[in-house]
Parts: sequence; C-alpha cells; structure tokens
Amino acid sequence: MSPGGKLPLPPRLAAVVVPVGLLGFGVAVAAAVSFAVSPRDVATLAGIAGLLAASTLAERYPVPLDGIDTGGVSLGFVFCTASIVLYGWQAGVVVGMAAPIMHLLEHRPPIRVTYNAAVMSIAAAVSGAAIAPFRGDEAGLVFAQVIVGAFAFYSVNLILISLVVAVSAHKPFRTVARTSIAVTGMPFALMASAALMLVILWQRSPFLSAALVGPLLAIALYQRSTFRELRAMRLALTDPLTGLGNHRHFHDRLERELADSQAQGYPLSLCLVDIDDFKKINDRFGHPAGDKVLAQLATNLRQGGEAFRLGGDEFAILLPGRDEEGARIAAESIIERISGADLPPAGPVTVSAGIATAPAEDVGRDELVRRADSALYWAKEYGKNQTRVYRPDVVEIAELKRLAAGPDRAARFRAAASLAKAVDARDAYTGSHSERVSDLAARIATRLGVDREQIELTRLAASLHDLGKLAIPEEILRKPGPLSETERLVLERHPQIGYRMLESLGVDPVADWVLHHHERWDGTGYPDALGGEEIPLGARIIFVADAYDAMTSDRVYRGRLTDDEAIAELARCSGSQFDPDVVGALADELGIGAAWPAAAAIPA
Repeated sequence: MSPGGKLPLPPRLAAVVVPVGLLGFGVAVAAAVSFAVSPRDVATLAGIAGLLAASTLAERYPVPLDGIDTGGVSLGFVFCTASIVLYGWQAGVVVGMAAPIMHLLEHRPPIRVTYNAAVMSIAAAVSGAAIAPFRGDEAGLVFAQVIVGAFAFYSVNLILISLVVAVSAHKPFRTVARTSIAVTGMPFALMASAALMLVILWQRSPFLSAALVGPLLAIALYQRSTFRELRAMRLALTDPLTGLGNHRHFHDRLERELADSQAQGYPLSLCLVDIDDFKKINDRFGHPAGDKVLAQLATNLRQGGEAFRLGGDEFAILLPGRDEEGARIAAESIIERISGADLPPAGPVTVSAGIATAPAEDVGRDELVRRADSALYWAKEYGKNQTRVYRPDVVEIAELKRLAAGPDRAARFRAAASLAKAVDARDAYTGSHSERVSDLAARIATRLGVDREQIELTRLAASLHDLGKLAIPEEILRKPGPLSETERLVLERHPQIGYRMLESLGVDPVADWVLHHHERWDGTGYPDALGGEEIPLGARIIFVADAYDAMTSDRVYRGRLTDDEAIAELARCSGSQFDPDVVGALADELGIGAAWPAAAAIPA
C-alpha cells in the first residue's frame, strides 16, 4: 500500500494503462534518439517550437463535450497533425506528448496525464507511418497526408481513450466508442480542415500561417467561453467540500445511465456508502475535522467508480456494466480500502454500503435509489463495516423504519406482520411456518384465558419470531444435516437480531417476546438463560407453538411426526424445555391427551 492508504491501480485498469504507458514511453525514446542522430536545422527546430507553443496554449483550454467521460477536445489536434505532416512523426511525438504533460502544473492525477501523453505519442507515430506512402509536395498528396494523418491520429486516440474509459467505468467498449464518435466526430473533422489550411499556408511561408490567427483565435475564444460556461455548470453540480458530484448531479447522471443501460442491455448497479458513527467523529474532533475526513474519504471513493456526495456523510457510486456480484466485489474493495486507510485526525474509519442493481426490466430512478437505501439501512443496523445487496425483504424493513416515525400504531403492526412472508420465503420449513405458528400461538393464548389484546399481540409476535433469520446465511438455514458448533452459534443469534429490528418500531411487547422465544423453562435456553415465569408468557407460548409446528412439518433431514407423537414429545420435555401449562393448553386445544413422563431435555 502506498502512503495515505491508497492502493495501486485496479488490475483491469492496470492491464490497459501499463502497456500503453510503456509503449508510449518507448515511442518517445525512439523519437528522441532520431532527433539525436539526425539533428534538425534551426528553422525546423523553430517551426517545431512554434507548433509546440501553440499546441500547449490550446491544451490549456480544452472544449468539454457533453456525453463523453474525458476532458474534452482541444485545438492541439490541429497543431499536432500539422507538425506530423510538416516535420515527421518525431516532431508529432514532441508536440503531441509535451502538451498534455503541462497538465501536471494544474495538479491533475499523474497517472491520467502520463496515459494521455502516451496515447498522443503512439497516435503521432501511427499517423506518421500512415502518411508515409503519400509523401510529396503536390497538392493532392498534401491533401491525402493531412486527411490520412488526421484520421489515423484520431482513430488511435479514440480507441485508446475509449478503452481506458470503458475499463474504468465498467462500460462496454463499443458503447463508449460509439458515443465518443457521435460527440467528437464533427469537431475533429473541422479541426482536420483547419490543419489542412495550416499546412498549406506553412509550406508557402510560415509567416502566411498568421492568416489563420483570426479564425483560430475566434475558435479559441468561443472554446474558452464554452469551457467557462460548462465549468460553471459543473460547479453548480459539484459538492464544494469533496469535489464530487452533488445530489442534483447524481440524479441527472443516474437517470441517464439507467436509460443507457436499458437501451444497450447492460446492468447498472448503484452503491450507497455511509460512514459508520460519523457523529462521534464530529463530537470528538469538531466539524472542521469531520469535513476533512469527508474530503479524504471522497478521494478513496473516486477509485471505485463515478462518485457523488448526497449530503452529510452519505455518498453514492454508479457502477455501469456491473451486475450484482461485480458490484458487491467493488463495494467490498471500497470498504477494505477505506478501513485500511488513516484519515487524520479521526484515524481509521469504517463505512457501510448498500447495493441495488437495475435488472433487465424497467426500473425507475427513485426505485433503484430506494432499493440501495434499504440495503444500506440493513448493513448499518446489523453489523456496520459491511456490504449488503438488495433483497425484497430489505425493502420491507426500510418501510418499517419509515413507519416507526409515524403516529399510526396500527399501520406499524400491519407492516410488521407483512415481514412474516419474507421470513418464510427464506427458511427451510415447508409451507407458511410463521403463519401456522402465529395461528397456533393465538389459539393457545385463547385457551389460557388471556385478554383479547394480548391474544393479538401473541399472534403478531409469533408471526415475527424468526424475523432475525433474515440476517442468517441461507446455507445455514437450508443445511440438510446437523449444524456445526459455529453454525449453531450463528443461528442462535436470530432472536437478538429480530429484537433489534423490532425494538425501534414501537410494537412492545412484541420485540421482547421475540427476543426470549428460545428461553427454556429450566433456565438453560438463550439468549439470557431466563427460567420459569421470568420468561414472558408470550415467549413461552411461541416456543411451544414453534416446536410443535417444526415437529409436524417435513424437514430435509427427517420426516414429520404425527400430532400425537409431537404432543407426546412436548409433554416429555415440559418442565425442562417447555412451560407445562402451555403444553397442556396446546394438548387441550388440539383435543389430544398426553402422558406426562419425567422431564428430559431434547435438542431444540
């Protein structure tokens, strides 16, 4: 890892940048050697210097073009093409490669500047080779040299720049190249005609090229005005603290990327990133320090894709061309990179990420954001410093969070109850386990004589007793054989997870009953080893109803028990695992008599 916690280029990007950089450097060395062994006269050197100066000035004011992910185009193309035709490919390398290097003075990323310079060097060499068969002073040959040279230069530049943009943005190369041609084709054609005029006038007399000063100056002034206007527009779409796109820019880009992905048939993933416990950083170090952390974090996020700051400590990253798995890998890489970085003065920080991927069918902008936000909420609430991918049940949880802030208690209960279907969809029980346990628990509560409100609360809590299993890996839930000790410990966390999910929703005492529905009558259950009547009655009822339904349902590792066999097993374990009164109420409700043997614990 390099200083500042930055990692090297991603492998896919390095596979493009490194070879192109080495080839461009090799071409530059060859050009330098050619100059050394074949010295030019003063007039030639002066001409090259003049074209270099003009190209460098033009490079300072590129024309940003809407619809491409590069810095734009500049009149440097005119002078570079002219230098190749007038003085050979070696001069084209000098003029083409030196101008982008001037961007280092503007503190642009060195890797980007180096790559652009290498591309210009390679393009100049290819252009020089392409016009070699047309060498001559006749008008037709000069025309061919400029047109062929300009086309070769443009083609190489287009291919290599589109390639690095496609790899960096994870977009199809053809899509990027096609967009670039549509946007830059006409400007480059016009600049090729300007290069032709420059060459013709220069060949007559370098001083006659001054006749182009007026037209080129007009183009440059228009170019500069356009650049300033577009820069002002970009500033209006940029977050001033981090330099990332702001909330408005994010929604504009997302809408455009969605349209492109649906039209071209490639996936689009959205990753929302939020700093864990950022309030503590502000409280401990102050808001200026917090702002510094945000700015440093933005630098790390730029390496993952096109990043935006949505407000506060929440960021978004667009990942065109990445499916769900590719987006997850990218997000985990971001989390690892940030957790390994030192962000003074806070030191190491962690972030959580939520991912949603636009499928083939039409998904609106707001819906995609809602899905990613739901996944982010899941990651924040249940562990932090992790990535979560959208699932339909996560949307329900996010909706619960929204409802929890409202005054409608009945709506909160209805929303909570709807989660039972999501639980059943992931668990290995046959049929609607949560629904069956809910109905059975309400019948037991009625048999025990509790009041009507408590019966309905029992029904709701029973439907949500396995809510925490939404956070348990499916390979554990669906494992056909016995669980390992580690897997068992993971599974036994589901009551606490379900409790945390319900605690903030204002549906007491449902959350408490869900937390304790695996406590045993003899005090050896989990999570708090409560015993006897310390265990809430609702939890004791759910425990019995859950065990009965599990025993009378088919499992992948055993067949179902009959009703009589299940009641007999519950009776055998009453007084150890189960409340005897609750087991008796169930037996009465089902009209099944039971012998009451000595208590003997069985595995849960």
